[in-house]
Amino acid sequence: MTNINGKIALVTGASSGIGAATALKLAEAGAKVGIAARRTGKLEGLQKEIASRGGEALVIEMDVVDPASVEAGVKKLVGAYGSIDILVNNAGLMPLSDVDQFKVDEWHRMVDVNVKGLLNTTAAVLPQMINQHSGHIFNMSSIAGRKVFKGLSVYCATKHAVAAFSDGLRMEVGQKHNIRVTCIQPGAVATELYDHITQPGYIKQMDDLAKQMTFLQGEDIGDTIVFAAQAPAHVNVAELFVLPVEQGW
Repeated sequence: MTNINGKIALVTGASSGIGAATALKLAEAGAKVGIAARRTGKLEGLQKEIASRGGEALVIEMDVVDPASVEAGVKKLVGAYGSIDILVNNAGLMPLSDVDQFKVDEWHRMVDVNVKGLLNTTAAVLPQMINQHSGHIFNMSSIAGRKVFKGLSVYCATKHAVAAFSDGLRMEVGQKHNIRVTCIQPGAVATELYDHITQPGYIKQMDDLAKQMTFLQGEDIGDTIVFAAQAPAHVNVAELFVLPVEQGW
């Protein structure tokens, strides 16, 4: 079992949902956590909550779409703690809409955050992990990275991209640099992702879905990430597909 007590973690999209819950779980396991997002007010609240539980967190204002912002955030975390051992690429958007609604701005925003943002943070953190000859990168894909759903065509494309990149990254940096890569693929999770939906029919669909099953909570995904992070050093949990028991699709 890998002891992550004292390890340094960076979690993007940490202001709410899976990101905030994962930061809490990592801190409870003894990691010092860089909590990164654009909404620093929410991050400061999370920092206080982590501290109240005996943990330690560093607030990092970061827009994953902006490489300079990402580089500055990574530099701040390394400057404070000396290393980065765990990266959780969690920042993401999911504004459902049909393609023939031509919400092109939403398409581009999803590609910018879900794909390019993840690449930006990976590119910023990876040199540090290579120098250390150790590290663990978690990439947040989705059931939408394994299957395709109506209304989610572009979102599914971005999450399929994350899944493909994760597997390739694992093959390239695992043996060579002693860096583990895990692709997390959640099903239905109660998060702020649904707040990004602008097409009314899909808002109702998600509301109806929440009445039909018990969604996963952010804490469930946080526990999953800690589980994989604590796997023995010779074990790379490459993919974790995590669904509510009642999710039959």
